[in-house]
Amino acid sequence: MKITVASGKGGTGKTTIAVNLALSIKNSMLIDCDVEGPNSHIFFKEPMVKLKDVSIPAPKFDLDTCTLCGKCVDFCQYNAISIVGEKLLFFDELCHGCGGCKIICPVDAITEVEHYVGVIEKGGTGDLPVYHGMLNIGEPFGVPIINELKQFADDKKTTIFDSPPGTACPAVETMRDVDFCILVTEPTPFGLHDLTLTVDVIREIGTPYGVVVNRDGIGDDRVDRYCEKENIPLLAKIPNDLEIARLYSSGVPMVKGLPEYRKLFEEMFDRIKEMI
Repeated sequence: MKITVASGKGGTGKTTIAVNLALSIKNSMLIDCDVEGPNSHIFFKEPMVKLKDVSIPAPKFDLDTCTLCGKCVDFCQYNAISIVGEKLLFFDELCHGCGGCKIICPVDAITEVEHYVGVIEKGGTGDLPVYHGMLNIGEPFGVPIINELKQFADDKKTTIFDSPPGTACPAVETMRDVDFCILVTEPTPFGLHDLTLTVDVIREIGTPYGVVVNRDGIGDDRVDRYCEKENIPLLAKIPNDLEIARLYSSGVPMVKGLPEYRKLFEEMFDRIKEMI
């Protein structure tokens, strides 16, 4: 089973839910797909070890062979290639590595070289392996690393994906091709606003989903009323408990510092299994 923990904004508690859920169920693994700032590993003592580099194919132009026909320019949907006067310009930070320009070039003036965008690391234990990706500084595009990370999912285990925040490409890629998506929110106007954006996206994807309210008690009941109106399953509520915050600041998962919360995550997982 593959479960993505996502939200429309940062700071709602995705990592809290992902880590504690992975620790509360048997035969699980955790994959942190927030490649711009992975932090799931801070809750585990084991060091992260580099597994592999991640690269995308980048075009290399033979300007002596190039006829400036402009077919590659017309093809590129990301405007990474341009012709200005008698000069071809390539903006590598806009390139998505699709390889289409090489295929379409009529004079074979384009070859490909590897452009390294980040790394994948592994930690955790044999019982609970933890993976994450790290995007190189200055790289704008983390989806290739997320695609590589998702290949490490073990069909014999329950894989928990900790998604990047928001509803852009990295989050969408993490929510795609999984069995269930947990949407984490908080009972505030901002939390509700961004929850509605994520619900719109997940409905387009078609993945079954439910909502977890984190820091319950700090706001109002508008999230509850929205879920009831939209017929969205409310999976659990995590109270606004100061002791949870103290543990979090020390890198201690709540189910280890406050074992009574383990039952909440076990019941959440049982409900998810019933909904799939």
